[in-house]
Amino acid sequence: MSNAEQEEFWTDAAGPKWVTQQTQMDTLLAPVLDLVLDQAALRPGDQVLDIGCGTGVSVVAAARAVGGQGHVTGLDISETMLDLAAARLPDMTNAALLKADAQTHRFDTSFDAMISRFGVMFFNDTVAALSNLNAALAPGGRMTFAAWGPAPQNPYFMVPAKAAAGVLGPMPKTDRTLPGPFAFEDSTRILAQMAQAGLKNTDVETVSVDLTSVGDVAETAALMMQIGPAEAAVRHHGVDAETAQQVQSAVADAIAQFDTDDGLRIPACIHIYSARKPA
Repeated sequence: MSNAEQEEFWTDAAGPKWVTQQTQMDTLLAPVLDLVLDQAALRPGDQVLDIGCGTGVSVVAAARAVGGQGHVTGLDISETMLDLAAARLPDMTNAALLKADAQTHRFDTSFDAMISRFGVMFFNDTVAALSNLNAALAPGGRMTFAAWGPAPQNPYFMVPAKAAAGVLGPMPKTDRTLPGPFAFEDSTRILAQMAQAGLKNTDVETVSVDLTSVGDVAETAALMMQIGPAEAAVRHHGVDAETAQQVQSAVADAIAQFDTDDGLRIPACIHIYSARKPA
């Protein structure tokens, strides 16, 4: 049940890129974090576990919500991302970071709330992970997780993937039920796994939001060449710098359709999963 492959990926491959692009990614995904926090309705004094906290923006937001009498533990498998998260928390006495695997870590405390912004789709055994987390949830405690909805309804992924394929050719087909961005896209399957893990009062709300890019079309295309399917396509095909630039230009042309007077607004379909443990 080891998650060693994901640990290596998020520490050595994806982690450094997320750290470099932290400001852009935090801004882009801010509407999703807002959804999580609105649904979680954290209260002053809550003890909170933030699963897959990454570079820490969600830890900071949750710590502010629970106040000095509360506490937030940010958990992640990536030491690279936690190093940046630590740099963002020097003055927060009500927050701490934990490098651990949520599938197997034995928590020595219980939590009133568990939250996650895109941190739950990478378990290699979702049922085992959720069961382990459920054991650490206090009576009456609640879970609130954001995950990507169906891939075809998320142009942040599909549009650059199509643009890259137009230049480089198709990518091998992948099983989206495996650990990855869309592992939770089938809400019927995930709700069944939540029940299998022993979670109670489970639900999912599917929400449409606009992702908010911090940059213009060109800057966002450059970001997509660092994180996402366009980057994966360039890496898979092993292309030279000139061809990679052609891909970036194609991505920029493709995402220009989302440009507005208020900047880029990329539609997204987000699942907000929730559960509440009986009191």
